[in-house]
Amino acid sequence: MTQPVLLRTKADLAVARGGLPAPVVLVPTMGALHAGHRALLRAARTLAGPAGGVVVSIFVNPLQFRPGEDLDRYPRTLDEDLAMCAAEGVCAVFAPSAAEMYPGGKPQVTVEPGPMGRVFEGEFRPGFFGGVLTVVLKLFNLIRPDIAVFGGKDAQQLALVRRMVADVDLDIAVESVPIVRDADGLATSSRNRYLSPADRALALTLPRALAAGRVRAAEGAAAALTAAQEMLRGEPALAVDYVAVVDPRTFAVVRPGHAGPALIVAAATAGGTRLIDNVPVVLAPESRNTEGPSGDAADR
Repeated sequence: MTQPVLLRTKADLAVARGGLPAPVVLVPTMGALHAGHRALLRAARTLAGPAGGVVVSIFVNPLQFRPGEDLDRYPRTLDEDLAMCAAEGVCAVFAPSAAEMYPGGKPQVTVEPGPMGRVFEGEFRPGFFGGVLTVVLKLFNLIRPDIAVFGGKDAQQLALVRRMVADVDLDIAVESVPIVRDADGLATSSRNRYLSPADRALALTLPRALAAGRVRAAEGAAAALTAAQEMLRGEPALAVDYVAVVDPRTFAVVRPGHAGPALIVAAATAGGTRLIDNVPVVLAPESRNTEGPSGDAADR
């Protein structure tokens, strides 16, 4: 098992990048790696092939945290992260400081995520996607990957990264990996470690609600949404920000009669921990007398 090269500065990264074999595959992370990240690393290793290079970035990006969020307590486990990277064939780990990434402090020029970045997660975490896209663009420019791999749990982020790559003509293929779930069904997340046993039991309502919606997807978007809403409303201690059925490419709420691929997305807080989740579905056409969009502001 070969240890990945640990790179702390842009200058060291530039030197190391020149020696990486093609294709170069990047997995951007904030560290605290878990089973979901391991799936990303394995996908990256497969995409790189036996001769290519896999690079992992580990950076807790202050631009995507609002005041009062968990920037200071976000888990940082670099030694354990490096061990996982070594086990999965990663060539290099870029783990800069905030001062290295933003030497002048908060940047004056950032990426504007547009309308897609102002709904759902963008509504409840203003400025979040601007911070995400800014750091992703910086990482793309610094590492110059041929391929970048993202997880499916952050589905809106994935859609926005793909849109940014298309809109600014980056020559990078964006690949995704489906959500990895723990044995009890909760989507793996670095924030899951914040959950007490009671909070975790409450949080399990989220994947169960999405699963209930998926079962009803054959009846159309409205039926899928109603099933998910009913289960979430059955747990009043779970603070729900939103639940909706959306187009996975645009995050527009699907309209009655929509048929084909969609996502049921939801966000909620269990105890003091906010979680997001989604499930892909294939919607059947709805009857013509169905009314209302497939998203309810009352559930936001």
